Amino acid sequence: MTFRARIAVAAAAAVALTIVVASVILFFVVRSQLRAPIDDSLRARAADVQSRGLTPIQSPDGKTYLGGIRPAFGEAGGYVQLVKADGGTLLPLLQNVQLPVSDDAVAIARSNGGASWSDAHVGGVHMRVLTVSFASGYALEVARPLTEVDKSLRRIGLFLILIAGAGVAGAAALGLFVSRTALAPVKRLTDTAEKVTATGDLSQRIEVSGRDELSRLATSFNSMLAALEESTRAQRQLVADASHELRTPLTSLRTNIEVLASDRALPVEERRKLLSDVVEQLGEMTTLIAELIELARAEQQTIEPEDVRLDLVAEAALERARRNRPGVLFTAELEESVVHGVPSTIERAIGNLLDNAAKWSQEGGEVHLRVRDGQVTVRDHGSGIDEGDLPYVFDRFYRARSARGLPGSGLGLAIVRQVADAHGGEVVAERAEGGGTRMTLRLNGKSPVAV
Repeated sequence: MTFRARIAVAAAAAVALTIVVASVILFFVVRSQLRAPIDDSLRARAADVQSRGLTPIQSPDGKTYLGGIRPAFGEAGGYVQLVKADGGTLLPLLQNVQLPVSDDAVAIARSNGGASWSDAHVGGVHMRVLTVSFASGYALEVARPLTEVDKSLRRIGLFLILIAGAGVAGAAALGLFVSRTALAPVKRLTDTAEKVTATGDLSQRIEVSGRDELSRLATSFNSMLAALEESTRAQRQLVADASHELRTPLTSLRTNIEVLASDRALPVEERRKLLSDVVEQLGEMTTLIAELIELARAEQQTIEPEDVRLDLVAEAALERARRNRPGVLFTAELEESVVHGVPSTIERAIGNLLDNAAKWSQEGGEVHLRVRDGQVTVRDHGSGIDEGDLPYVFDRFYRARSARGLPGSGLGLAIVRQVADAHGGEVVAERAEGGGTRMTLRLNGKSPVAV
């Protein structure tokens, strides 16, 4: 059974139960209201007979009958009889219907007190019977048929059954309609998910209208598809760029190795140069592969952020840069600053900024590092970046024309931007006054998503 059918069945069952309970209550209320006039007339008749008294009459056939009964009551279909303490009965002269004698009637005759109500069937006629104490050793029974009341109750019962049936059918139809309407967004979401699964097309989206829970679910699903699409695009782009970047050093490396492995006699100096090129190309490939792994790992891992002393992290990155670049003068202004993020990735980003600045600095050149208010600024005094290259320096594998002769993979600054985005910040590059480049990494303290 589908979820929509289950909702319709549940709605129909709830309405059916409500209608049945209401119908039963209504039936008994109407029954009580219809019987009330009958009970009132029986009480009045019993009081009238008790006030007038009854006179025994001896008939010619030797039987004893009751006198003093007004025939108008009999004409209206009512019946009267006296019950003796021994269970015997006395009937009015013109009444040929004897009421059943119950144990309650005999008990009332013997106790000379009390009253009871009962229903009885006499000659196939349903009657309402009232028994009251009459005199010492006697009980008075008065009865009236319930034929009209029962006929009305049967009609009312039939109407209630028809109404209940129509209500249940209507509830089932309405429940099916409501479930179909309410679950339409779920159906669209399911259809989209199945289509994405079948085709792998992550560009599919669900049309969203409204601001209810299902609309929010559809919006979240669209956001998830967009994130997956962007992640897939980035992975494909990374693979394509990596393939392109690796092709050149691999081709050159292969050529040099083939030359070294050939039977051709090479001068010592040329062989030494070829070996040096091979080692250098292997180093470039090692750096490139390591940074590709770093990018891929950063895109896939989610690390719990924490409060980070940005000045201490920058100081650690600065010490490493001094060891790796002894020919460059590193100066720093480090003010205490706390951000919320992942220390290792922030340190890696600052280290990449320092390495990039050192790469553009001449021997003995100065690189200045400043940390203040959640912001890291790295300034070098090199030749600077051309205005045309500034918008692209943080793209993966992008290398300015002036940098293509320098070592590097083109991924260092891409990693910096990735860290900035993951921490809800940004990184910008600009030409500095007096020459060189100034790069600023801003971390606004937002919790990173994936770094």
